[in-house]
Order: sequence, then C-alpha cells, then structure tokens
Amino acid sequence: MNLYRFLADLIVAVHAGYIAFVILGMVTILVGGWRRWGWVRNFWFRLVHFLTIAIVAAEALLGIVCPLTTWENRLREAAGESTLEGSFVGRLMHDLVFVSAPKWILTTSYCVFALVVLLTFFLVPPRRPRRREKKRTNSTSSDD
Repeated sequence: MNLYRFLADLIVAVHAGYIAFVILGMVTILVGGWRRWGWVRNFWFRLVHFLTIAIVAAEALLGIVCPLTTWENRLREAAGESTLEGSFVGRLMHDLVFVSAPKWILTTSYCVFALVVLLTFFLVPPRRPRRREKKRTNSTSSDD
C-alpha cells in the first residue's frame, strides 16, 4: 500500500472523527442535560466542544480551506491520485465528510450550529472549573 494514500485515508478518518465529535457532542450535551448526567457539564469538555465548531465556522466565514482537507489533497496528489480515488474506507469516509452543497449553505449551517452550541451554555450550563488550592508548606525557621 502506498504510504501517501494511507496517510490521506488517515486524515479523512481524523476529519470524520472531528465532525462526529461536534455532532455527537451536541446530542450528548442535550440528552445529558435532560437526563441530568453531571459529566456533560464539565467546563473543559464544553469549551473544547464549542471551539471545535467555532473554528469551522470561522474558517468558513473567512474563506479558509480546512487544513485537513489541504493535507489530504496534497497526500493524494503525492500518491498519484485525485481526491476521488483511494481505498474503500478512504472513499467512504471522504463521502461522509464532504457534502455537495453551495458554499453559502455550508457556511450558514456551520454558523447556526456554532450558535446552537453556544446556546447550550445557557440551556445546560457547564460547571465552572474548580480552582486548585496551593499546598501550604509547613516550613520551620530556626533561629541562629
């Protein structure tokens, strides 16, 4: 198997995982809020979840091509393939990740989804991170 082809397929799998985290994370937050699952209120999970979709929305608004897409395309070219070629799994994941729709629909969708994720900060508010207390050291001083 061509190494470039394998790496391109791997990047598509990472891309699909990124998308799955955004979508399934949203579903999990909503269901978890309804079911009172405490872990969905974890501040760091929620922040990372919001930032993942905020990055996508910002890229779309600014007209920036996703770096994962760029890397995949370069690796496909290095393997002597087009983006439509690749292994079965690579093509399957590619078809799942890349939807055919006008750019303005995708940009609007990303921005609306980011706003919905932001709205969940009010509907299912995360807990504030706890501040760690510094350990006090019991130092004894000796008088000379």
